Amino acid sequence: MKILSVILWAPVVGALLIACVPAQRTRIVRAIALGAATATLFLAASLPFSFDSASADLQFFERRAWNPAMGSFYALGVDGISLPMVLLSSLLSLVATIASSTIHRNVKGYCIWLLALEFGMLGVFMAQDWALFYVFWELTLIPLFFLIDLWGGPYRHKASLNFVLYTMGGSVFMLLALLAVYKSSPDNSTAMDSMITAARALPPGTQLLVFGGLLLGFGVKMPLFPIHGWLPLAHVEAPSPVSILLSGALLKMGAYGLLRSCEMLPAAVVEFQPWLLAIALITVIYGGLIAWRQTDLKAMIAYSSISHMGLVLFGIASLNMTGLLGATLQMSAHGLVGGALFLLIGLLYERTHTREIGDYSSLIKVTPRFAALTTLTLLAAVGLPGSLSFVAELHALIGGIQRSGWWTLLLSIGIIVSAAYAFRTIGNLFTGPVRPAMAAVEDLRPAELLAAGALVAGILGFGIAPALPLDLITASVARLSAIF
Repeated sequence: MKILSVILWAPVVGALLIACVPAQRTRIVRAIALGAATATLFLAASLPFSFDSASADLQFFERRAWNPAMGSFYALGVDGISLPMVLLSSLLSLVATIASSTIHRNVKGYCIWLLALEFGMLGVFMAQDWALFYVFWELTLIPLFFLIDLWGGPYRHKASLNFVLYTMGGSVFMLLALLAVYKSSPDNSTAMDSMITAARALPPGTQLLVFGGLLLGFGVKMPLFPIHGWLPLAHVEAPSPVSILLSGALLKMGAYGLLRSCEMLPAAVVEFQPWLLAIALITVIYGGLIAWRQTDLKAMIAYSSISHMGLVLFGIASLNMTGLLGATLQMSAHGLVGGALFLLIGLLYERTHTREIGDYSSLIKVTPRFAALTTLTLLAAVGLPGSLSFVAELHALIGGIQRSGWWTLLLSIGIIVSAAYAFRTIGNLFTGPVRPAMAAVEDLRPAELLAAGALVAGILGFGIAPALPLDLITASVARLSAIF
């Protein structure tokens, strides 16, 4: 078994081991889940050491016949675009497992579904066959539905149902688009390289329809305005560890799928470009304005995620090297920032049982470690120089100016609004007199500090030394941008 398969199936092995443990042995269940997530991360972290960053080709590639009658393959591989997503998913899965110490009801079932979700996410980023990609894409729906519906907040049933209906609705359009390409394939194969050849040979009108279907499917998951309705409720009602994965990794599946769609249908993307830029600008500004109006901390972060994913789309829509670099970097940057924010706010909620910004005051005197990490993360979310978000946003803006000129300045509205609600949140949380209800709030424990510190270290470390992530992705992004 090759390395990608070992990484992919490690969470499944952990889930099977947990299934053999009695439900009341929660300490053993948590230990197995933590061990499986840790092993997956360490295996994934070994990939960059053997990865040739100068090559844009697929690496660690493996392929076996899966459904010969349909021409489908169990094909796995990574390049400079997918490898960072594999690393991000593995890291956030471990962080979510550590944060799951706050889950006390049906721990066995919860840990099994959490590992199943990690398996689905890794499969999406590794798959090199569209049929296999679609299976993993749909597979993530099942654990997410149960994680929200069984362990979520008061409106968890509505949130889980909305999530499934929105995502399955988008998946229908994606499936129809992929079937249209497959039907025209001379090889009768769902392998991604074969589908690329078939898609580019389609008539121009058909290419536009196919790309429109893929845009709807992936746009729901990103999510983009106006097909974002499932996200705020799902974030608010989901358990905080699940929100870490939902914001940090699940949204990136949509952006990643859209990048692969652009590679498959470059002519259609060029035709769609003005619409993509318009949707991106509206998403950035809308997400920022709605986030600014929120008083619930989780709702604010959820809407800010919409704004940040709009920036990813803007970088993609630039269709040039700089903008695509910015989009790819922003996927990783927002994964770290969103994961850190949901982790910290979730831990704060477990201690105070409130998410209302107005209920807090001067926590810096009570919880200095929490205050320091939260402040750094909120500043990074608005593009603090020295953070990975700054590097990503700068590339996206420059790429947008190269393509769209001064229309790009409209993005400054979203950035200014983001800064407004970030500084408002910092002020409300950490300044003013200490309220009696908040005087005994516990600061971050060692394991929590380690998990949050690792995410913040990634945000700042890669921001100070951006050559490391840039070297990893540049060759693959250059190949993609050359298509246009």
